[in-house]
Amino acid sequence: MMEQEHLIELKNVSKEFDGTTVLSDIDLYIRKKEFLTLLGPSGCGKTTTLRIIGGFVYPDRGDVLFMGERINDVP
Repeated sequence: MMEQEHLIELKNVSKEFDGTTVLSDIDLYIRKKEFLTLLGPSGCGKTTTLRIIGGFVYPDRGDVLFMGERINDVP
């Protein structure tokens, strides 16, 4: 079976708010037709990760890719 193309990819994504690191070098990929859930305690970065993917928050470091294209600065 051929490996499916990554639809969304986070590479070494980091984000800080007021000097507090919320995400540190996150790597994640989501393939086409794949279902993903984020599970963890309050304050662990789930919402920040989703907001970065959605373009509502920009990462401080790292890259966000959509179908292989960098979209870090796309709202």
